[in-house]
Amino acid sequence: MNRVKGINKWVIALSVMLPTIMEIVDTTIVNVSLPHIRGSLSVGLDESTWILTSYLVSNAIIIPITGWLGNTFGRKRYLMFSIFAFTVMSFLCGYADSFYMLVAFRFLQGIAGGGLQPISQAILLESFPKEQRGLAMAVFGMGVVVGPVLGPVFGGWITDNWGWRWIFYINIPVGILSFIMINMFVFDPDYISNSKKTKIDYVGLSLLTVGVGALQILLDNAQRKDWFASHFITTLAILSAISLTLFVINELKVKNPVVNLRIFRHPSFSIGNMIMFFGFFGFFGTIVLLPLYLQNLMGYTAFLAGLVLGPGALTTFLFMPLSGKLLERGFDARRLLFVGLAMNAVAVYIMAHFNLSADFWYVIMPRGLQGIAVAFFFVPLAAATFANVENEEVGNASGIFNFIKNIGGSFGTSIVMTILTRREQFHQSRLVENLTPSNDAFNSARVFLSHTFSSASQQFGIIYKELLKQSSMLAFNDAFYFCAVIFILLMPTVLIMRKPQRASKPYE
Repeated sequence: MNRVKGINKWVIALSVMLPTIMEIVDTTIVNVSLPHIRGSLSVGLDESTWILTSYLVSNAIIIPITGWLGNTFGRKRYLMFSIFAFTVMSFLCGYADSFYMLVAFRFLQGIAGGGLQPISQAILLESFPKEQRGLAMAVFGMGVVVGPVLGPVFGGWITDNWGWRWIFYINIPVGILSFIMINMFVFDPDYISNSKKTKIDYVGLSLLTVGVGALQILLDNAQRKDWFASHFITTLAILSAISLTLFVINELKVKNPVVNLRIFRHPSFSIGNMIMFFGFFGFFGTIVLLPLYLQNLMGYTAFLAGLVLGPGALTTFLFMPLSGKLLERGFDARRLLFVGLAMNAVAVYIMAHFNLSADFWYVIMPRGLQGIAVAFFFVPLAAATFANVENEEVGNASGIFNFIKNIGGSFGTSIVMTILTRREQFHQSRLVENLTPSNDAFNSARVFLSHTFSSASQQFGIIYKELLKQSSMLAFNDAFYFCAVIFILLMPTVLIMRKPQRASKPYE
């Protein structure tokens, strides 16, 4: 694509990665600022979550149709419009003086930001020759994987020092620079520039909007509302299932679908998306669990918890280029992917053995290992998944791939939090059974506490408080075990992927 224009591929990579990182960081940067936003705008906890949900819902709706939007309106034009709109909405989010204004602007910001990841990935894949797609995905992966980790740390620092509105204002200079660089260095390939306008698939677009929107709202609220015990969640599940089923049927029948599902005819693309879904399911599950364990049980501040997550981001950043170079030199992507899954399983298995006495360095070690594992997971998986995808299909394939990744993370977050809550209740009920006069450990604890606290109620209160911590710790262990098992079960699936074919002539 852009090689014809004589522009260096690394300049193109930098141009498209700036808006990508800006958007990825923005998906998580707001999380740590919610308490400040609630206080400033005077809203409750349940209401405040719509600041996150509104963005995720609109984002999820746009991502799968970015290939169609890029082909219809021009990839460069659509990308520049998305950056412009995202920057404007970032300013308006920071300027919002009411909760409803902020939710509305976050929804529009999500629509604008939805196209940044898939379009950037498609441009990267076309800017690098096929035999260097692993290297291209290493560049893309550094932003995709490191961004969600850096977001909360960066957001916490900005909020503490400048105020929550600056987590949005900080996007403005990045957006302006991105807009200028895209305008100067990125150009549409001929098959997009010369493409004929097609009829809009309004039915497919409507079904996708309803189905994905309902699914994302379901996942964001299911745990708080006790899943299908809630009429609201049950209604959303039925609505989503019907809409998405009709969407698939419609897309396979119409001549010009808004999402071309026929791309799944490539076996490696289908298997790769399945691995991506469950891989990010487990990865995001651990990313959610670890800060909660550190802050709720170990007493870490948000900053210290961020320092624990930091080494994982650093090792990912360092090892992703290595992973891409190994692929470029002819290493089998499937073998590297197997190594990545195995290392992920080992790292999360170590996390499943955390306890209430774990020190700072013991917690950092598996995070650093997981960072290396993610580098050998994302890069070879993306390379193997896109190995047989032609340039004309890259935009559509990239939208689907990123949608699967995000939905996998949403499922992982929701289900892991459910496991944590329910296993905590289970362990609490089991441990309470031991608080009886016939239990020697219970009696010994009371005798020990009686030297300091003469009141039986005080003794019981301290023992029960410790019981809650122990039951919570056991629940975290169970949730980490669950994520480790996911990575173990994914390992054999690598064997059924086709080996990517190397081009006969190296790129110079």
